[in-house]
Amino acid sequence: MTQIQTLNKVVELAEKRRDEALGAMAQQQRELQVAQDQMDQLQSYAQEAEARWAARSAVGVDATLLMHHREFMHKIHHALEFQRGVLTDRTRLIDSAQEQVHLAERDLAGLRKFTERKQQAILHKAQRQDQKNTDEMALSIHLRQSLAQAQART
Repeated sequence: MTQIQTLNKVVELAEKRRDEALGAMAQQQRELQVAQDQMDQLQSYAQEAEARWAARSAVGVDATLLMHHREFMHKIHHALEFQRGVLTDRTRLIDSAQEQVHLAERDLAGLRKFTERKQQAILHKAQRQDQKNTDEMALSIHLRQSLAQAQART
């Protein structure tokens, strides 16, 4: 395997790593959306429960019903706090995934640039070698012609 083929394989691996990082970030974003949808549902449910309670309490309620309502709302608020934690965690995971994508893209760009420079160096070296071979061939032809002309004069 030539050096360029090896570098191209390394670039392919870096592209795969970047693509995996992008996939992981997309998955984290989907999970954040699910968590946000759950939060929205909980908030909507809490608002509906409060509205129902306001309507019901307008006609009067006993202490037991009030106690059950408070316990119920406490559980809903606990669920909301838990979901806020989930959202915070998901956001943190997305930030981490974005950083991984950034690092993978930076590495990939560096590898591509290095490979490009290496290819240019190899091409330049080949061009210099071709020029050297052409110069040597021209010199050889010139020397043979000069030698032939010198022998023809003698």
